[in-house]
Amino acid sequence: MELTVNGAGRSVATDLSVADLVSDIVAHPRGVAVAVNGEVVPRADWPARVLRDGDRVEVLTAAQGG
Repeated sequence: MELTVNGAGRSVATDLSVADLVSDIVAHPRGVAVAVNGEVVPRADWPARVLRDGDRVEVLTAAQGG
């Protein structure tokens, strides 16, 4: 299945959850937020939120700085 992740095309297995995708992208998911098709997905919903072909996913990480 094909997704757009942070603006880039990505081929992934079917039945992939948001939690699975995040674990593939980020080593430590602390401070991470995810939006699917422009809608924020609460962290508690990541395991149950299955991605679909064509979804646009943004995985954002917090960064310290000033």
